[in-house]
Amino acid sequence: MKKIEILILGTLALLLANCASTRAPQFYTLSPSLTGVGATSTNVSVSVGPVSIPADVDRPQIVVRTGPNQVLLAEFDRWASPLKSNIARVIAENLATVLGTAQVSVFPQSSAAESAYRVGVDVIRFESELGKRVVLDALWTVSSRKSGRTESRRTNVTESAEGGGYTGLVAAHSRALGRLSGEIAETIWEFEALKP
Repeated sequence: MKKIEILILGTLALLLANCASTRAPQFYTLSPSLTGVGATSTNVSVSVGPVSIPADVDRPQIVVRTGPNQVLLAEFDRWASPLKSNIARVIAENLATVLGTAQVSVFPQSSAAESAYRVGVDVIRFESELGKRVVLDALWTVSSRKSGRTESRRTNVTESAEGGGYTGLVAAHSRALGRLSGEIAETIWEFEALKP
């Protein structure tokens, strides 16, 4: 009986040691990176979405590229909300700031249908290389509800993510989304300049 008790206690101690050594998950969120410097207040209304992302990054874990054909799912470093929603929210916040309007919604909110402009984003690449760089490659479309005019463009951005671990990686993705948002805002301003 003693050997069984020792075996059970040893197994229990090993399980407790493993639980104690497992680190708590860290959660990350993208953040807006544009400022409204020079932006005048406008009444432009914009709906952002739908946003699509590659299936390999559409998961709670941050996906890190470790080689040409290999990725790592960071089990303890996760997105705080679905990445697709996170991207749409940040683009919307960036556009609201740079366009100087509070009338920016994320599709499919009820106000989206009445927006003057609709922005659709198809993210082709959302790559992360820890301690190195991030790549954002996206096709996007701006459509004017009033004129029916549509403009489609592509943005390819590489941002440095040296140092800072996952925090630096997420900050680099936020900057890349800021650059994408800036290009979308420029297109909306072009549409506005053509209005009669």
